[in-house]
Amino acid sequence: MSERIAAVEDYLTCPVCLDTFKEPVSLGCNHSFCSSCLQNYWDKHNTKNCPVCRRKSSKDFPEVNFALKQLSLSFKAEEGVCSKRPRTEAEEGVCSKHPSVPALFCLDEARALCCACEFSQHRDHTVVSVEEAVSRLKEQLQSELKPLTKQRKKASALQRQYEEVRVHSERQAEACARHIRETFERLHRFLQREEELRLTALREERSRQLHTMDSELEKVRELLSTLNKNISTVEQQLKMEHMDFIRQYSHSQKSSRPLLSQTTLRLGPGLLINQATVLGNMGFKAWEKMRSQVHYRPVILDPNTGNRWLYLSEDLSGVRYGETYQQVPENSERFSFYTSVLGSEGWSCGSHQWDVEVGDHPDWIIGVAKESVDRKEERSADPENGLWCLGLTDGEYSDGYELNLKLRPEKIRVRLDYDEGKVSFYNTDDMSLICSHTDRFKEKIFPYFSVGEAGDAKTKEIKICPSDVQIKT
Repeated sequence: MSERIAAVEDYLTCPVCLDTFKEPVSLGCNHSFCSSCLQNYWDKHNTKNCPVCRRKSSKDFPEVNFALKQLSLSFKAEEGVCSKRPRTEAEEGVCSKHPSVPALFCLDEARALCCACEFSQHRDHTVVSVEEAVSRLKEQLQSELKPLTKQRKKASALQRQYEEVRVHSERQAEACARHIRETFERLHRFLQREEELRLTALREERSRQLHTMDSELEKVRELLSTLNKNISTVEQQLKMEHMDFIRQYSHSQKSSRPLLSQTTLRLGPGLLINQATVLGNMGFKAWEKMRSQVHYRPVILDPNTGNRWLYLSEDLSGVRYGETYQQVPENSERFSFYTSVLGSEGWSCGSHQWDVEVGDHPDWIIGVAKESVDRKEERSADPENGLWCLGLTDGEYSDGYELNLKLRPEKIRVRLDYDEGKVSFYNTDDMSLICSHTDRFKEKIFPYFSVGEAGDAKTKEIKICPSDVQIKT
């Protein structure tokens, strides 16, 4: 071990002063000296040659070799105190064979070295003292800490968003379940009323049928009674003597003939229940009446896209601007900058239309939007931004350009022809064309609605109108 320590000491010794390096500098020939020793040598001999190999230096003022300086300082420090203090766990862990030899750190291989065992193998590597290595590595870690902290902040924010989404999703599920129950309870009550009406009609039909049958049966009973009397009379006559029979015969013939001629002995009509009336098209008739209870709307709003200031009706067919914003997740589908909402279904082909009741609401935009429309940043509602719309703001109608309308539409039909690349707007009062856009659609198109404050207007909510359903048979 002493030989290896001597080798390290020899490596760190100045050839001029024969002492451990002080401010060491290295020449191009790889010989090193104390800065002051080299300068004194050059001044004394009036030359710039290496004191060892006499090779001329390419530099007039060589720079300090900081790695060699750190090694020299560490060696001198360890040499002076190693016998006076216990070694730390880190120092003892470098080499079990040479616990008293100062440790170095190879930056190229990123590991600690034992001066006695490994120094010669790392002469061409960047070797520094453990203290400098720790300082450099901590500085590197410190630089890595900032982006890690930033990423942790983002991850924490994302975690909070997921937690918010979880809570909101739970509320959504509860609200949906409640609405489903209420809707089907209403339909059940309607069907129960219809069932009771049908059963009541059946009871009335049964009562009518029984009344008719009882009436006819009473007539038959009276006929039977009369017939029994006549038969009894005839049977008695058949037992009479000649003269008595002759006297009675003429009278019995007169009393029985009208009865026999006037009586029709067969079942009359209307004795059976009219099943065709009771059961005929029963389901269809109930469905026809149910149409007053349920409505079909060609567009259903998507709450997950609605700005937090917007409130949707329970059946998702109407939207209004609220006085306070809702606590909803800031999911990627939601509009953040503008108070907008999309329809739940988009289209990539075909023709589609829907009517929107705007009434006297003073601030709205309706139309269609491409699926990738920007939902987070400021942008205008025009085709360049993927919006083909008609709007009313500050008393002015616009489709991207100002429109002069003679009549103020209260209900507007939006008609989309995807294949033709056309969006048209009509006043449903007279089906006059208000405006139209022509473009080439390249992605899925969704119904688009944007609503501002209603102020003193009677119409607070923009509504999608019900549409007639055509049944194909």
